[in-house]
Amino acid sequence: MTRQSINDLIAFLAVARERSFTKAAAKLGVSQSALSHTVRGLETRLGLRLLTRTTRSVSPTEAGERLLSSIGPRFDEIESELAALSEFREKPAGTIRITAGEHAADAILWPALERLLPDYPDINVEIIVDYGLTDIVAGRYDAGVRLGEQVAKDMIAVRIGPDMRMAVVGAPAYFDRQLKPQAPAELTDHNCINLRLPTYGGVYAWEFEKEGREVKVRVEGQLVFNNAQLRLNAALSGLGLAFMPEALVWQPLSDGRLVRVLEDWCAPFPGYHLYYPSSRQTSPAFALLVNALRYRG
Repeated sequence: MTRQSINDLIAFLAVARERSFTKAAAKLGVSQSALSHTVRGLETRLGLRLLTRTTRSVSPTEAGERLLSSIGPRFDEIESELAALSEFREKPAGTIRITAGEHAADAILWPALERLLPDYPDINVEIIVDYGLTDIVAGRYDAGVRLGEQVAKDMIAVRIGPDMRMAVVGAPAYFDRQLKPQAPAELTDHNCINLRLPTYGGVYAWEFEKEGREVKVRVEGQLVFNNAQLRLNAALSGLGLAFMPEALVWQPLSDGRLVRVLEDWCAPFPGYHLYYPSSRQTSPAFALLVNALRYRG
């Protein structure tokens, strides 16, 4: 295969994955017109249309999807092997991309990075905050962070945090107007602050467990967010009940700004795990990060 063919395929992969000539050009460090010319040249040589272009979007054709799915993983393997060669450097180096929720990024990832990175200036870390159940392979992430029960069985999972509990909380002013719920089913009578999950486009059903009995409640209310801090702010303002990780509401519960209900229905569950494909070639930089994150409680 000629160098030109390799470069053309790299150009196609960038556009197909980004679904945009503008974003792909910026990623590759070339002009948009040069990138478009390269892809058209590849299509001409193959005698196939690989991309469907409109004024607003770019998407692979059926032939483009086949090429993307067949050669994409192979180029990823090459990049992974090249990254693994950093073990021959004096110091670990490379870029690590991780997707995680806001709470995990703030409570787990950031403290570890704060300790690790000053000693390894050649390691770069990119964290994308995302509440969706992102496909880390398709998204070209090195790893993701999920709760233990959400990690797929074909992934390597490393525990990076303790067991967690959720808490249903509201401001004292809210309970001045409403009776405290005694069972999860009574939440349907309350103004609840919802969380929208981007993966499915719906709102999260609040999950409870007591003495082996599991209950899911689809609550309603005036407010829906995809952000933990906004849900907390709304609860503190007395605008409704929020279902939050216990660690996020410990302080306002301690100082009386929030009141907790249904505590006996909030059972512990497996905490955060870092996960990555079993086929991934582990670089020294990635191994260092995994070790820094590993939960030892």
